[in-house]
Amino acid sequence: MNQSKPDAPQSFFSCRELNAFYGESYVVQGVSFDIPEGDIVALLGRNGAGKTSTLRAIARAAQPAVSSGEIWLNGQPLHTMKAFEAARVGVQLVCEDRRIIPGVTVEENLILAQIAQPLGWPLEKIYGYFPKLEERRKQEASSLSGGEQQMLALARALARDVKLLLLDEPYEGLAPVIVQEIERMLKEVKSMGITTIIVEQNAVAALKLADHAIIIDTGEIVFTGTAQEVLDNKALREEYLAV
Repeated sequence: MNQSKPDAPQSFFSCRELNAFYGESYVVQGVSFDIPEGDIVALLGRNGAGKTSTLRAIARAAQPAVSSGEIWLNGQPLHTMKAFEAARVGVQLVCEDRRIIPGVTVEENLILAQIAQPLGWPLEKIYGYFPKLEERRKQEASSLSGGEQQMLALARALARDVKLLLLDEPYEGLAPVIVQEIERMLKEVKSMGITTIIVEQNAVAALKLADHAIIIDTGEIVFTGTAQEVLDNKALREEYLAV
């Protein structure tokens, strides 16, 4: 078996017995799953189920505190890394609050995202996929609409050499027409072979985009399978997703 690191799994992305805590709250409980390269996974569950905590643990954010488990990306042991090191090997987390840098323009947000190596898309390519951002490139980023800020947050991730894209509630608060625009962009991302995990309360929209589905309940995985299996299983959706 060819391995780029000792004990690394063969899957492009692999999470093994991940456990994480906020203080004494046990928020991620023995989570394990694998993702083939270039696939999209919908990570679903009710509010407070542990979805965002799982994303943050994968991205090596300071909170929640990861107490045990292994996380591998393309043979690289993320579980030994800090957040900035995980970003360097291709992990990009787009948070629900979007983390737009205030006081600077749209274009300056993109340039600042490329200060650290390795670089991803050049500005010309970003603007080709996000023409609205090009129209507003000299506008202060914090003055953008919610949908435009979400586009900018996604574009900032693509400005880095992203291999694993983690999206936390990308459709939150957006008008349906903007949701469709974000969906179109995520389909383009998939066509480029970028592996993606999407956490989204709009479960049906996420499932229609995804290849696979993982459902978490009280920090534990209760279902793994294809996205279509969840779309076809009304009882499962009602029990764990309330849809």
